[in-house]
Amino acid sequence: MKRTLVAIVAAATLAVSALAAPAHAQRGVAAGVAAGLIGGAIVGGAIASQNGYYGPGYGYYGGPAYVAAPGCYWQRQRFWDGYGWRVRSVRVCG
Repeated sequence: MKRTLVAIVAAATLAVSALAAPAHAQRGVAAGVAAGLIGGAIVGGAIASQNGYYGPGYGYYGGPAYVAAPGCYWQRQRFWDGYGWRVRSVRVCG
């Protein structure tokens, strides 16, 4: 419903801005640009004011969930670096 309304408002704004600008290129360029900027500001404001999925109150998703992190530990691992075996400490979480 909201998307349909925004699409109708956008189409109406474009139609009004096209009719407001005169057909003569010598005199109406500035008026057409101004009408387009005003129409874009109106449509952009209408879209920005909607509370979408990520809006205040977390919208559709309901907020962040708490997930307990598994215990992590450091483990020494051997690896081949192209010249020989080396040892390094690696953090393992699982």
